[in-house]
Amino acid sequence: MRASTNGVELEYETFGNEGAPPVVLVMGFSQQLVAWDAAFCTRLAARGFFVVRFDNRDVGLSTKVAGPRPDIPAILGGDRSSVTYGIDDMADDTAGLIEWLGFESAQVVGVSMGGMIAQTLAIRHPPLVKSLVSIMSTTGDPSVGHAQPATLAAVMTRAPTAREENIEHGVLVWHQLRSPGFTYDEGQGRARIAVAFDRSFSPDGVAHQAAAIASQADRTAALAKVKVPVTVIHGADDSLIDRSGGEATARAIPGAKLVVVPGMGHDLPAAVWPLVIDAIVETASRAQVAAGAL
Repeated sequence: MRASTNGVELEYETFGNEGAPPVVLVMGFSQQLVAWDAAFCTRLAARGFFVVRFDNRDVGLSTKVAGPRPDIPAILGGDRSSVTYGIDDMADDTAGLIEWLGFESAQVVGVSMGGMIAQTLAIRHPPLVKSLVSIMSTTGDPSVGHAQPATLAAVMTRAPTAREENIEHGVLVWHQLRSPGFTYDEGQGRARIAVAFDRSFSPDGVAHQAAAIASQADRTAALAKVKVPVTVIHGADDSLIDRSGGEATARAIPGAKLVVVPGMGHDLPAAVWPLVIDAIVETASRAQVAAGAL
């Protein structure tokens, strides 16, 4: 299914009863909607939600945006002339998706770059966000949420265009990102990478998303104005965005709950799903209580 929003079309899929409270899942850098495991979505829907997962612009089956090849070092140095779009634009995409689906508001859950988008959505479109769960993300403040050099190098290496080489490259990247405290099923990981490659391979789109991340603003001050219930989840062993990013997010948002997960890296192993789903349910419950108090 596709939604027209903010000048692009977003591919999306749903799980659960359409009449249930909606949860919109926002995925991270370079990842497609299939990175939200279907079993995770089904379990979340079984807790009483209508779950939506979607492809951000420039990945999967959503619109691929034309633009110059980004110069990441120049962007980090302050020259944003090669930035085609930013995190604000991707937040506006998500706002449009929520409206396209006919929701007055939604529980919003974002992972990594998806957390950046979800935070920005709560800042720019507060009526559309009923509650927020920000996972393995950060505030845009360059002094927090640092990556280990080897992990950053792996993530930022341009992926091979040949299928088998691309899959092997993805396996190496996920070995850098994976949660050291939890079992990693390399066979399943390899299969997920293959599914994503066969569904859509868009290296230029990934580069545009990298530019959006590199050019993002520091949201710290704006996050202080977020009034909805918020939970921040972060892995204690995240090598791409270290836990200081999550800690800074929780400090910035009044009343936010911080959950630091020992052994969790920059992925969502199945063993962590119960904790994450419980956190989404609890945060949504706080939103329901807050709405009833108005």
